[in-house]
Amino acid sequence: MSDWRLLPFGSFPAGENMAIDEAVFRVVGRAGGPPTLRLYGWSSPAVSIGFFQDAAAEIDLAACRRAGVEVVRRPTGGRAVYHDDDLTYAVVAPERNPLFPASIVGTYQVISRGLVRALAGLGLAAELSPGDEGSGAGTTGAGAGAERSPGKTAGRLVRTPPAACFAVPSRHELLVAGRKICGSAQVRSRGAFLQQGSLLMSFAPEKTAAVLHLPGGTREERVAALRARATSLYEHLPRSVTREDVCRAVVEAFQELWQVSFLPGGLLPEEEELKNRLFADKYGRTGWNLAGGKGDKGAKEKI
Repeated sequence: MSDWRLLPFGSFPAGENMAIDEAVFRVVGRAGGPPTLRLYGWSSPAVSIGFFQDAAAEIDLAACRRAGVEVVRRPTGGRAVYHDDDLTYAVVAPERNPLFPASIVGTYQVISRGLVRALAGLGLAAELSPGDEGSGAGTTGAGAGAERSPGKTAGRLVRTPPAACFAVPSRHELLVAGRKICGSAQVRSRGAFLQQGSLLMSFAPEKTAAVLHLPGGTREERVAALRARATSLYEHLPRSVTREDVCRAVVEAFQELWQVSFLPGGLLPEEEELKNRLFADKYGRTGWNLAGGKGDKGAKEKI
């Protein structure tokens, strides 16, 4: 039974969350370990956009400012996600880890099956989506997008059409009663992968519709469309099921399915240093978050 590091649950600002995930991803790729599971929340409402998204085209930036909603650009690709009452996970491991197939889609399957088991342990029946091939996202294995490396090491890229993550389920994502409950995104670079995912504890489609530019109809019609396509834990389970319960269920499910031991730990000194640098150069900068490397010369990767 191999050992994995568990970074226990904590809530952080949007930019710090992304800096932590990328720092762990880069160090794992550089040093070959330790494979890591991180569970976290957001200290204030935020919208995370995919690495390749056009923020101004897809987000109502003025509405975000009025509502105090942070905007951050993910290291992974795909569609926008409104974060409020959700549990976010990050899985980081070497690409050659024997638990995972070599393909992006195969890795999604392994992680999604673990999440299905976790929800079953909470009394919730979930299934993997067959995908929406017409969306352009089905072949990536994630509604939030799956990419090769962003930035200067980019290889082949899979781009997804403009949309909110929870508007369209894609292949191997989780559905409950036919509606999406978890969206994920993955990036691979330098021998490692990072998969990020958002599991909805509760869902307020009107908040998503208020800050994202969604196609078609009136505001009420867009809200109704989101409500018909997405669901949340608390729509099916009592509020007595806490975030801690869900974290425990995820860890236990991965542990049983993957036959690994999760050892609670913290960031390595190298990861802490890189996290601070990534926040200063990228995720703490408005120019980077709104336009990527094109919007801020100081946002170049220094890794």
